[in-house]
Amino acid sequence: MPVQSVEGMMVIRPIRYIFVAAFTYLALIVLVALLAWGVYGPLAALLAFSAGLLLAGVYHVRNLYKLVCWLRLPVDDAPPMPRAIGMWDYIFADVNSRARSASRRQQRLSSALDRFREASQAMPHGLLFLSNTHTIEWVNRQGEQHFGLEQARDQGTPITNLVRQPDFVRYLQEGRYEEPLTLTIGRPISRMLMVHVVPFSEDMRLLMSEDITQGERLQAMRRDFVANVSHEMRTPLTVVTGFLETVIDGLDDLEKDDIRHYLGLASEQAGRMQRLIQDLLTLSALEADEPIRHEEAVDVANLLEEVQQEARVVSGGRHTIELDCSTHARLLGNAKELYSAFANLAINAVRYTPAGGSIRISWRQRGSVVEYAVKDDGIGIAPEHIPRLTERFYRVDRGRSRETGGTGLGLAIVKHVLNRHQGDLLIESEPATGSTFTACFPARRLVD
Repeated sequence: MPVQSVEGMMVIRPIRYIFVAAFTYLALIVLVALLAWGVYGPLAALLAFSAGLLLAGVYHVRNLYKLVCWLRLPVDDAPPMPRAIGMWDYIFADVNSRARSASRRQQRLSSALDRFREASQAMPHGLLFLSNTHTIEWVNRQGEQHFGLEQARDQGTPITNLVRQPDFVRYLQEGRYEEPLTLTIGRPISRMLMVHVVPFSEDMRLLMSEDITQGERLQAMRRDFVANVSHEMRTPLTVVTGFLETVIDGLDDLEKDDIRHYLGLASEQAGRMQRLIQDLLTLSALEADEPIRHEEAVDVANLLEEVQQEARVVSGGRHTIELDCSTHARLLGNAKELYSAFANLAINAVRYTPAGGSIRISWRQRGSVVEYAVKDDGIGIAPEHIPRLTERFYRVDRGRSRETGGTGLGLAIVKHVLNRHQGDLLIESEPATGSTFTACFPARRLVD
């Protein structure tokens, strides 16, 4: 039945108005024909009836023509519905009501689609709508970044023409989407993706991609970390166990000096394990990424006197260790963390500088930054090793590091402490010439 919109509500109009109007037209024509018959005779009645039918046909054709012309106009530019009299006015009103209802429905759908696209653009996952031939119908920004696509350029292109990894192409072609696919994309940057495909109609597929690069990197770091810790702990533990077994088995046969020597070596290895555990605990606390606790104005000049004293103890008089504080600027931060970082840099210099060498510790201000620097004339570092020095357990010379008592975590601790204090670590070094490690702090960390 035809419908009519009244103040935004759809009201059903009885369809009998068409039959009433048609009967009325026919009744009027017959009445006119009968009048003509009575006045002019049967011929006049026939002419009057024919003329009435002709006029009614012209009227209907004219209104039908206006309706078709209105329907062919663009929806956005269509003028108001034509007006008429009689049943055509009702017909125009019904068509106009249906058109307005369809327009409102289209606007609601368009608005819902826009909201869906906005929500899709904000999602952290890539979304691609693919046809049954794997052509790209739509892709959000994350999908563009993940696969190196561009919506305007690549729409309608089969994704297998753009992403050509054999595993990915096989995954789409086989159509077994129960398990996700993990693949590595090399462009625009190398990243690892987990891909899910969900069919949602006979000819459409939703491809979802998730960037798992960082997660995989963290997993690899955890595996390396566990392997490194196990390796670092195994060596001293084996030495300690071996010496203790030697002493226990030969307690009645060994001289006291030999027992003292073996126990001393075991004690050194136990101390190494203790330092390793302490550094691991320190690094774990720093990597928790919690805000700095107990921030205060640290008197760095006094702090460095303690650092110098500790470096001299480790050196045992084998090096010349100088302290130069050209500024008495205080630093906002955690004194314990700063001491750990500064002492690690100074003690590293002692460990990797041959006997008779010199080490200079300085605290100076240059422009808007303050710098803590440790300069030595030791063995130096080759350029290819410098970018990796702050990695956990990374050593340029593993054997020498163990001989000097290093845990391989010192510079990792330094990096995390500086990051927590908005500082940067600069490294300058040449083999057989020496090294300079500089910790730079921004002006906002200075305290008057």
